[in-house]
Amino acid sequence: MSLTLLLRCRDLEETREFYHAVLGFHTMESAQSTLTVEKEGGKLIFTTQDLWATGPGFSGTIYFSVADVEGFWNAVKDKTPVAWPIQDMPYGAREFGLRDCNGYLLAFRQAE
Repeated sequence: MSLTLLLRCRDLEETREFYHAVLGFHTMESAQSTLTVEKEGGKLIFTTQDLWATGPGFSGTIYFSVADVEGFWNAVKDKTPVAWPIQDMPYGAREFGLRDCNGYLLAFRQAE
């Protein structure tokens, strides 16, 4: 089963630039004024539409598994706010976290 999240963003162009230039994601326009970003099979879709006016806000961390977490850390650590530096977690993952341009918390862990 694959999973894709649809998330609200402030600005599609700002989000496109962040995910492409900072994180190296492939970006593409998608249906009904949305933006799809993808890296190593992980995919997010962004919209500026307020589809959740009465629902709960998003809380949590979006995890991505990457083939070379050390290399990815070195490529992005000085380009965006770091939530936590690369480290070995008590649950066995080697990972780091950062904030995207919309305030979402993203974590990147070594793929198994």
